[in-house]
Amino acid sequence: MAPISIYLILSAVLFTTGVVGVLIRKNPLIMFMCIEMMLNAANLSFVAFARQHNQLDGQIFVFFLMAVAAAEVVVAMAILVSLFRLRRTADVTKIDAMSG
Repeated sequence: MAPISIYLILSAVLFTTGVVGVLIRKNPLIMFMCIEMMLNAANLSFVAFARQHNQLDGQIFVFFLMAVAAAEVVVAMAILVSLFRLRRTADVTKIDAMSG
C-alpha cells in the first residue's frame, strides 16, 4: 500500500487545480467541473484517512458527499439552462443579475 502522503499530495494538487479553474475560467460548465474536482479531492482525502485508521466512516461520508454532488450538478445545470435561454449567453461575466 502506498503511504498516505502520496494520496494527500494528489488531493492537494486536485483541489488547487479546481480552485484555479474556478477563478480563471469564465465558462460555467468548466467552473462546475472544477467544483466537482475539488469535491473529489476532498473525497480522496476522506478515503485515505479512513484507510489509514481502518474505519469505514470516511467511505460512508464519501458516499453521502457523492449523492450531494450529484444533486448539486442537477440543480446547477437547470439554472444554467434557464439562464442561457433567458440571456442567450453562457459567459458568467455577462450574466450580472438573476432577474429578467
